[in-house]
Amino acid sequence: MKEYKMRRGEHLSDRMPDLRAEIEEYFGTVAGTEETNGHELYVVEDPDNPVFDRIVAGAAEYSGKKDRLAVHFEERDAEDVIAEGNADAAAEAVDLKNDFLEAATGRDAKSRRDSLKRQVEDDAPDV
Repeated sequence: MKEYKMRRGEHLSDRMPDLRAEIEEYFGTVAGTEETNGHELYVVEDPDNPVFDRIVAGAAEYSGKKDRLAVHFEERDAEDVIAEGNADAAAEAVDLKNDFLEAATGRDAKSRRDSLKRQVEDDAPDV
């Protein structure tokens, strides 16, 4: 499960007031919710894109901090998807993930990567 921060001064609820509807628009029908790490997240059991087996996404809420977007994409092996003749679906899956994450966080892929790198560096133990 990855958690993504919003851009400075922005909130997930402002960017996506109806998070469930946005998840359904990008990935398919939400089958229900499940609790993960203390957060109630939406579950897409049968995503529209054949690359995805299952998607869990929603708001990770912390008291005293801004909400983050929590997402876990369970994906099939790209080679299997391409072997089935779904090469276009594999490319579309990458676009769907990036478009959804950018719409939710206001950050492009490079900015999200840089933020995750900084977080890993901050979490590293001092030696």
